[in-house]
Amino acid sequence: MTKTVLITGASRGLGASLAKELAATHHVIAVAKTVGALEDLDDAIQAAGGQATLAPMDISVDAAMQQLCRGIFDRWGRLDLWLHTAIHAAPLAPAGHIGSKDFAKSVEINVAATARLIAYVSPLLGQTGRAVFFNDDRAGEKFFGAYGATKAAQIALARSWQAESVRTGPHVEILTPAPMPTATRARFYPGEDRDALTEPSVEAARLLPEILS
Repeated sequence: MTKTVLITGASRGLGASLAKELAATHHVIAVAKTVGALEDLDDAIQAAGGQATLAPMDISVDAAMQQLCRGIFDRWGRLDLWLHTAIHAAPLAPAGHIGSKDFAKSVEINVAATARLIAYVSPLLGQTGRAVFFNDDRAGEKFFGAYGATKAAQIALARSWQAESVRTGPHVEILTPAPMPTATRARFYPGEDRDALTEPSVEAARLLPEILS
């Protein structure tokens, strides 16, 4: 039976690189808002002999996520693996000057959508599936109020789920990738020497044994 992996935030960066790595052993269900980038990912996966199902959806739209998970159940009956790489990176700002719209979007995507996805994906993973989250601890750093607070809340949700599912499953893992030259990091650190960072493809290969172990 074909193994399945759901990757939320699969269109670029670490999510896309992990999709390419896992396509050798899994059918990839790739979720992202950017249709063109998903199509490029699909081309790369097919060229390497793998298969993917593209889901151009916004994870903050509850009905879309319900439809996605129902579709996964109807087609495969379960999931083997879920990688959650989707994130909203609000503009850096002093804590007293965070835009209300930026903060609300950060809460919706980074926290509320994650909580809903845990509820919807958990039954698909069952007792033996695996869920993997990726930490990026910026909580308390200058100008990272919106991103740092909501990313920390996302990881707090993951840690609670991890503790709650130790005996019952699924297995929940929280990994910390090395700094990579992604579009998100470029927004936070413009002008940074990107040659000193780890390429997402290299980091995906490094993390793969931990994801699958």
